[in-house]
Amino acid sequence: MPELPEIEVLKRDLEKEVVGRRIKDAQVRPGTNAMKIVARHGRRKEFQELLDGAKIEHVSRIGRRLLIELDNDRTMVIALGDSGLLLKTSATEEIAQNTHIVIEWTIGGHLRLVDPDKKADVYVCPTAEVPSLKELQSDALDPLDPHNPLTWQHFSSLLQDRAEEMKKLMMDERFILGLGDIYSDEILWAAALRYDRKSNDLSSQDVRRLYRALVEILMEAIKGRGTSWGPDGFRDLHGDMGTFQHEIKVFERDGEPCRRCRNPLEKAKFAGSFTYFCPQCQV
Repeated sequence: MPELPEIEVLKRDLEKEVVGRRIKDAQVRPGTNAMKIVARHGRRKEFQELLDGAKIEHVSRIGRRLLIELDNDRTMVIALGDSGLLLKTSATEEIAQNTHIVIEWTIGGHLRLVDPDKKADVYVCPTAEVPSLKELQSDALDPLDPHNPLTWQHFSSLLQDRAEEMKKLMMDERFILGLGDIYSDEILWAAALRYDRKSNDLSSQDVRRLYRALVEILMEAIKGRGTSWGPDGFRDLHGDMGTFQHEIKVFERDGEPCRRCRNPLEKAKFAGSFTYFCPQCQV
Protein backbone atom coordinates (compact mmCIF):
# COMPACT_ATOMS: atom_id res chain seq x y z
CA MET A 1 0.00 0.00 0.00
CA PRO A 2 1.35 3.48 -0.81
CA GLU A 3 1.98 5.28 2.47
CA LEU A 4 2.27 8.98 3.23
CA PRO A 5 5.67 9.53 1.50
CA GLU A 6 4.50 7.80 -1.69
CA ILE A 7 1.28 9.83 -1.85
CA GLU A 8 3.30 13.00 -1.26
CA VAL A 9 5.64 12.06 -4.13
CA LEU A 10 2.63 11.60 -6.42
CA LYS A 11 1.13 14.90 -5.30
CA ARG A 12 4.34 16.75 -6.16
CA ASP A 13 4.59 14.96 -9.50
CA LEU A 14 1.02 15.89 -10.37
CA GLU A 15 1.63 19.52 -9.41
CA LYS A 16 4.48 19.64 -11.93
CA GLU A 17 2.91 17.60 -14.69
CA VAL A 18 -0.85 18.18 -14.85
CA VAL A 19 -1.71 21.58 -13.35
CA GLY A 20 -2.80 23.83 -16.22
CA ARG A 21 -3.73 20.94 -18.51
CA ARG A 22 -7.23 20.58 -19.92
CA ILE A 23 -9.05 17.27 -20.16
CA LYS A 24 -10.12 16.33 -23.67
CA ASP A 25 -11.77 13.08 -22.70
CA ALA A 26 -12.18 10.97 -19.57
CA GLN A 27 -12.89 7.29 -19.99
CA VAL A 28 -13.90 4.63 -17.50
CA ARG A 29 -12.77 1.42 -19.16
CA PRO A 30 -15.25 -1.34 -20.07
CA GLY A 31 -16.07 -4.01 -17.52
CA THR A 32 -17.46 -4.15 -14.01
CA ASN A 33 -14.05 -3.84 -12.35
CA ALA A 34 -13.63 -0.25 -13.50
CA MET A 35 -17.11 0.61 -12.26
CA LYS A 36 -16.15 -0.60 -8.76
CA ILE A 37 -13.59 2.21 -8.64
CA VAL A 38 -16.08 4.93 -9.62
CA ALA A 39 -19.03 3.22 -7.92
CA ARG A 40 -20.20 6.43 -6.25
CA HIS A 41 -21.32 7.69 -9.66
CA GLY A 42 -23.35 4.67 -10.68
CA ARG A 43 -22.84 5.32 -14.40
CA ARG A 44 -19.67 5.77 -16.44
CA LYS A 45 -21.22 8.64 -18.36
CA GLU A 46 -21.86 10.65 -15.20
CA PHE A 47 -18.22 10.41 -14.08
CA GLN A 48 -16.91 11.18 -17.55
CA GLU A 49 -19.14 14.20 -18.14
CA LEU A 50 -17.99 15.82 -14.89
CA LEU A 51 -14.40 15.73 -16.16
CA ASP A 52 -14.66 16.31 -19.91
CA GLY A 53 -13.38 19.76 -20.88
CA ALA A 54 -12.25 20.69 -17.36
CA LYS A 55 -8.89 22.29 -16.64
CA ILE A 56 -6.68 21.22 -13.72
CA GLU A 57 -6.20 24.17 -11.39
CA HIS A 58 -4.67 22.75 -8.23
CA VAL A 59 -3.46 19.49 -6.67
CA SER A 60 -3.39 18.83 -2.93
CA ARG A 61 -3.32 15.95 -0.48
CA ILE A 62 -5.37 15.19 2.61
CA GLY A 63 -3.97 12.12 4.33
CA ARG A 64 -3.71 9.33 1.75
CA ARG A 65 -6.16 10.99 -0.64
CA LEU A 66 -5.20 13.15 -3.62
CA LEU A 67 -7.44 16.07 -4.54
CA ILE A 68 -7.38 17.41 -8.10
CA GLU A 69 -9.27 20.69 -8.26
CA LEU A 70 -10.90 21.60 -11.58
CA ASP A 71 -11.99 24.90 -13.11
CA ASN A 72 -15.63 23.79 -13.18
CA ASP A 73 -15.95 24.14 -9.40
CA ARG A 74 -15.48 20.42 -8.93
CA THR A 75 -12.73 18.29 -7.42
CA MET A 76 -11.64 14.77 -8.27
CA VAL A 77 -10.80 12.79 -5.11
CA ILE A 78 -8.49 9.79 -5.50
CA ALA A 79 -7.72 7.10 -2.92
CA LEU A 80 -5.34 4.54 -4.44
CA GLY A 81 -6.07 1.70 -2.03
CA ASP A 82 -3.55 -1.13 -1.72
CA SER A 83 -2.15 -1.36 -5.24
CA GLY A 84 -3.37 1.62 -7.26
CA LEU A 85 -1.00 3.49 -9.56
CA LEU A 86 -1.34 6.85 -11.33
CA LEU A 87 0.76 6.90 -14.49
CA LYS A 88 1.55 9.58 -17.05
CA THR A 89 1.81 7.97 -20.48
CA SER A 90 1.78 8.82 -24.15
CA ALA A 91 -1.50 8.40 -25.99
CA THR A 92 0.03 5.68 -28.16
CA GLU A 93 1.36 3.53 -25.31
CA GLU A 94 -0.45 0.22 -25.02
CA ILE A 95 -3.08 0.26 -22.29
CA ALA A 96 -1.91 -2.11 -19.58
CA GLN A 97 -4.03 -4.77 -17.95
CA ASN A 98 -6.00 -3.50 -14.93
CA THR A 99 -6.15 0.05 -16.32
CA HIS A 100 -9.53 1.35 -15.20
CA ILE A 101 -9.51 5.11 -15.89
CA VAL A 102 -7.89 6.95 -18.80
CA ILE A 103 -7.80 10.76 -18.92
CA GLU A 104 -6.70 12.25 -22.25
CA TRP A 105 -5.29 15.80 -22.36
CA THR A 106 -6.03 18.30 -25.11
CA ILE A 107 -2.28 18.68 -25.68
CA GLY A 108 -1.86 14.91 -25.97
CA GLY A 109 -0.87 12.21 -23.54
CA HIS A 110 -2.75 10.33 -20.86
CA LEU A 111 -3.13 10.06 -17.12
CA ARG A 112 -4.07 6.48 -16.29
CA LEU A 113 -5.21 4.75 -13.12
CA VAL A 114 -4.07 1.14 -12.87
CA ASP A 115 -5.25 -1.03 -9.99
CA PRO A 116 -4.88 -4.83 -9.95
CA ASP A 117 -6.73 -5.16 -6.62
CA LYS A 118 -9.59 -2.87 -7.67
CA LYS A 119 -9.68 -1.18 -4.25
CA ALA A 120 -9.08 2.37 -5.44
CA ASP A 121 -11.88 4.89 -4.91
CA VAL A 122 -12.25 7.79 -7.35
CA TYR A 123 -15.07 10.30 -7.53
CA VAL A 124 -15.84 13.88 -8.53
CA CYS A 125 -17.72 16.20 -6.19
CA PRO A 126 -18.44 19.93 -5.88
CA THR A 127 -15.34 21.67 -4.54
CA ALA A 128 -17.48 23.48 -1.97
CA GLU A 129 -18.38 20.10 -0.44
CA VAL A 130 -14.78 18.90 0.02
CA PRO A 131 -14.34 20.30 3.57
CA SER A 132 -17.42 18.41 4.75
CA LEU A 133 -16.56 15.01 3.23
CA LYS A 134 -16.64 12.43 6.01
CA GLU A 135 -13.64 10.48 4.70
CA LEU A 136 -11.49 13.61 4.81
CA GLN A 137 -12.37 14.39 8.42
CA SER A 138 -9.65 13.19 10.79
CA ASP A 139 -7.95 14.33 13.96
CA ALA A 140 -4.98 12.09 13.20
CA LEU A 141 -1.53 13.62 12.86
CA ASP A 142 -0.23 14.29 9.37
CA PRO A 143 3.51 14.87 9.86
CA LEU A 144 3.84 16.16 6.28
CA ASP A 145 1.07 18.76 6.47
CA PRO A 146 2.69 22.16 5.72
CA HIS A 147 -0.39 24.02 6.97
CA ASN A 148 -0.30 22.41 10.41
CA PRO A 149 3.33 21.53 11.17
CA LEU A 150 3.84 19.00 13.93
CA THR A 151 5.99 20.18 16.85
CA TRP A 152 7.75 17.79 19.20
CA GLN A 153 5.96 19.39 22.16
CA HIS A 154 2.53 18.63 20.68
CA PHE A 155 3.71 15.16 19.70
CA SER A 156 4.92 14.58 23.27
CA SER A 157 1.62 15.62 24.83
CA LEU A 158 -0.33 13.30 22.53
CA LEU A 159 1.95 10.38 23.35
CA GLN A 160 1.58 11.00 27.06
CA ASP A 161 -2.21 11.00 26.71
CA ARG A 162 -2.09 7.47 25.32
CA ALA A 163 -0.95 4.27 27.01
CA GLU A 164 -0.36 2.02 24.03
CA GLU A 165 2.56 0.02 22.67
CA MET A 166 4.56 2.17 20.27
CA LYS A 167 4.25 -0.02 17.16
CA LYS A 168 0.50 -0.31 17.63
CA LEU A 169 0.23 3.46 18.04
CA MET A 170 2.41 4.19 14.99
CA MET A 171 0.15 1.93 12.93
CA ASP A 172 -3.07 3.48 14.24
CA GLU A 173 -4.44 5.83 11.57
CA ARG A 174 -6.65 7.44 14.17
CA PHE A 175 -3.44 8.70 15.77
CA ILE A 176 -1.00 9.26 12.89
CA LEU A 177 -1.49 8.88 9.15
CA GLY A 178 0.26 6.77 6.59
CA LEU A 179 3.26 5.12 8.26
CA GLY A 180 2.47 1.43 7.78
CA ASP A 181 4.72 -1.45 8.82
CA ILE A 182 7.88 -0.38 7.01
CA TYR A 183 8.09 3.22 8.17
CA SER A 184 6.93 2.34 11.70
CA ASP A 185 9.72 -0.21 12.11
CA GLU A 186 12.33 2.09 10.58
CA ILE A 187 11.31 5.06 12.75
CA LEU A 188 11.33 3.02 15.96
CA TRP A 189 14.75 1.57 15.10
CA ALA A 190 16.16 5.02 14.33
CA ALA A 191 14.77 6.26 17.66
CA ALA A 192 16.16 3.19 19.50
CA LEU A 193 12.72 2.37 20.94
CA ARG A 194 11.19 -1.10 21.28
CA TYR A 195 7.95 -1.83 19.47
CA ASP A 196 6.18 -2.77 22.73
CA ARG A 197 7.31 0.22 24.76
CA LYS A 198 4.32 2.12 26.18
CA SER A 199 3.86 5.62 24.76
CA ASN A 200 3.24 7.21 28.15
CA ASP A 201 6.48 5.68 29.46
CA LEU A 202 8.71 7.74 27.15
CA SER A 203 11.09 10.29 28.59
CA SER A 204 11.52 13.74 27.08
CA GLN A 205 14.74 12.51 25.46
CA ASP A 206 12.92 9.47 24.02
CA VAL A 207 10.24 11.70 22.50
CA ARG A 208 12.84 14.01 20.97
CA ARG A 209 14.59 11.04 19.35
CA LEU A 210 11.28 9.67 18.10
CA TYR A 211 10.19 13.02 16.71
CA ARG A 212 13.52 13.51 14.95
CA ALA A 213 13.41 9.97 13.53
CA LEU A 214 9.82 10.45 12.31
CA VAL A 215 10.66 13.65 10.45
CA GLU A 216 13.99 12.44 9.06
CA ILE A 217 12.73 9.04 7.85
CA LEU A 218 9.74 10.56 6.05
CA MET A 219 11.86 13.31 4.47
CA GLU A 220 14.46 10.78 3.31
CA ALA A 221 11.73 8.55 1.90
CA ILE A 222 10.34 11.47 -0.12
CA LYS A 223 13.85 12.37 -1.27
CA GLY A 224 14.22 8.75 -2.41
CA ARG A 225 10.86 9.05 -4.19
CA GLY A 226 9.18 6.48 -1.99
CA THR A 227 9.61 2.84 -1.10
CA SER A 228 8.94 0.22 -3.79
CA TRP A 229 8.82 -3.06 -1.89
CA GLY A 230 8.81 -6.02 -4.25
CA PRO A 231 8.19 -6.20 -8.01
CA ASP A 232 4.61 -4.95 -7.67
CA GLY A 233 5.51 -2.10 -5.34
CA PHE A 234 4.99 1.64 -5.69
CA ARG A 235 5.67 3.47 -8.95
CA ASP A 236 5.76 7.23 -9.34
CA LEU A 237 3.84 9.18 -11.98
CA HIS A 238 6.48 8.28 -14.58
CA GLY A 239 6.35 4.57 -13.77
CA ASP A 240 9.69 4.58 -11.96
CA MET A 241 10.36 2.76 -8.70
CA GLY A 242 11.33 4.61 -5.56
CA THR A 243 14.74 4.02 -4.01
CA PHE A 244 14.16 4.21 -0.25
CA GLN A 245 13.91 0.41 -0.06
CA HIS A 246 17.70 0.41 -0.46
CA GLU A 247 18.00 2.44 2.76
CA ILE A 248 15.94 0.07 4.92
CA LYS A 249 17.79 -0.74 8.16
CA VAL A 250 15.50 -3.23 9.92
CA PHE A 251 12.27 -4.16 8.09
CA GLU A 252 12.40 -7.83 6.96
CA ARG A 253 16.10 -7.99 7.89
CA ASP A 254 15.71 -10.45 10.77
CA GLY A 255 18.89 -12.47 11.30
CA GLU A 256 21.10 -9.76 9.82
CA PRO A 257 23.45 -7.73 12.05
CA CYS A 258 22.02 -4.47 13.39
CA ARG A 259 23.76 -1.59 11.66
CA ARG A 260 24.12 0.20 14.98
CA CYS A 261 25.27 -2.50 17.44
CA ARG A 262 25.95 -5.53 15.15
CA ASN A 263 23.71 -7.86 17.17
CA PRO A 264 21.24 -9.97 15.14
CA LEU A 265 17.94 -8.32 14.30
CA GLU A 266 14.80 -10.19 15.33
CA LYS A 267 11.25 -10.66 14.11
CA ALA A 268 8.22 -10.82 16.41
CA LYS A 269 4.51 -11.42 15.91
CA PHE A 270 2.71 -8.35 17.20
CA ALA A 271 -0.76 -6.86 16.81
CA GLY A 272 -1.72 -9.13 13.93
CA SER A 273 1.45 -8.71 11.87
CA PHE A 274 5.22 -8.98 12.19
CA THR A 275 7.57 -6.36 13.52
CA TYR A 276 11.35 -6.17 13.08
CA PHE A 277 13.69 -4.79 15.70
CA CYS A 278 17.03 -4.98 17.48
CA PRO A 279 16.64 -6.57 20.94
CA GLN A 280 19.93 -5.05 22.07
CA CYS A 281 19.78 -1.35 21.21
CA GLN A 282 16.03 -0.72 21.02
CA VAL A 283 14.86 -0.30 24.61
